[in-house]
Amino acid sequence: MSHPYLQEEHDIFRKSLKRFLEKEAYPFYEKWEEERMIPRSFWRKMGTQGYLCPDIDEAYGGSGVDWGYSVVINEELERVGSSLVGIGLHNDIVVPYISSFGTEEQKKRWLSKCATGEIITAIAMTEPGTGSDLANIQTTAKLIDDYYLLNGQKTFITNGIQSDLVIVACKTRPEAIPKHKGISLLVVERDTPGFKRGRKLNKVGLHSQDTAELIFEDCKVPKENLLGEEGKGFLYLMDKLQQERLLVAIAAQTSSEKMLQMTIDYVKSREAFGKSISQFQNTQFKIVEMATEIEMGRVFLDHLIEDHIAGKNIVTKVSMAKWKLTENARKIATECMQLHGGYGYMEEYEIARRFRDIPVSSIYAGTNEIMKTIIAKNLGL
Repeated sequence: MSHPYLQEEHDIFRKSLKRFLEKEAYPFYEKWEEERMIPRSFWRKMGTQGYLCPDIDEAYGGSGVDWGYSVVINEELERVGSSLVGIGLHNDIVVPYISSFGTEEQKKRWLSKCATGEIITAIAMTEPGTGSDLANIQTTAKLIDDYYLLNGQKTFITNGIQSDLVIVACKTRPEAIPKHKGISLLVVERDTPGFKRGRKLNKVGLHSQDTAELIFEDCKVPKENLLGEEGKGFLYLMDKLQQERLLVAIAAQTSSEKMLQMTIDYVKSREAFGKSISQFQNTQFKIVEMATEIEMGRVFLDHLIEDHIAGKNIVTKVSMAKWKLTENARKIATECMQLHGGYGYMEEYEIARRFRDIPVSSIYAGTNEIMKTIIAKNLGL
């Protein structure tokens, strides 16, 4: 299917990326899942080939290309496996904060290394007692002379163990009313005094994707590591959530397409009662239903991506896409596993991994219940 926002040069780029992943990712992905980590060497190879942060300005080590290239990267990484989501987070969620709100000095100090893979980034919002309610985070940062004293804990942090640079949402004015006006963003670098990694979290799925707890105990962050203006952190977070949720929708849609294709291949090759499973009416109806949902989802998603690249406000529709496409993916994972029969429950079949990996997409980047709340509000309800 052609995408209206992609041109011939994007297709050439995709073919090059596929060749790279066939050599450097597909053969090793199951090993990475067993070892519970994507190696840093893979990040460096991605950077060397220009697959990290391609939209960064050339002056800071990027290629300065349009966001369509990021869409291609995220789709092809998802086709390898959902545990590569940390690369998308680095490219299209964390680094854009620095590109958009960082000072010239901060951009020169960090961006080029983000593009080479020397620096792996993370963003720390969620806390043990605070998920979607960001205004009530408890992590605090007090300015003392030339540094902030940062205290608090974060959890469920993607790239938490390997990260060299963590953007931390914290309260610099805990007494602020309304509460969100007291939030700021601090960039914490690896080996900053008082910064410790907690547990590497053991998840149901996304096994090789690095998720961790982060602990800040009298962590001394230089005041020049404040990102943007003090007290505007909540606005910065809201500004970037549109793209973050769009990324989740892209991954869910891509995974659905991959699961359907592998299931079609399976039912055509598997026989029962003297004929292929694909010839049974129930199988055909299930496949048809999934294919229709996927086709409709792709059209809606492509329209959103096109509008996003054009700089339009798509908050309501991207909330719809994040909710609907992740729910579709969960249902499709279940149906596809069922059509695989007993083999679908075996680890050597990819559908088993997809079945484990998909559910969290309806939770992170704002739960689907929060998406419905946003949609309702924007509909004037």
